[in-house]
Amino acid sequence: MVSISSKIGCTPETLRAWVNKIEVDTGKKAGVTSDAAAKIKELERENKELKQANEILKKAAAFFAQAELDRKPQK
Repeated sequence: MVSISSKIGCTPETLRAWVNKIEVDTGKKAGVTSDAAAKIKELERENKELKQANEILKKAAAFFAQAELDRKPQK
C-alpha cells in the first residue's frame, strides 16, 4: 500500500479506504455498498422533508380549525 500510494500521489490510508470500498461494492467483503449508502441517504433526506411537510400541515389544520371556532355564527 505504501509503495503504490506514493506512486499515485495519495496516502496509504486513502488507498486502503478505496480498496476496502471496492471490496465491499464487489461483494468480496461484508459491509454497506456505495449504492445502498446512497439510497439510505436519499431516503433519510426524503423522510426529513416529509416530516417537515406533515408538521406544516398539522399547524395549518390547527390554525384553520381555531379560526372556524372563532368565527361568529351567521344568522
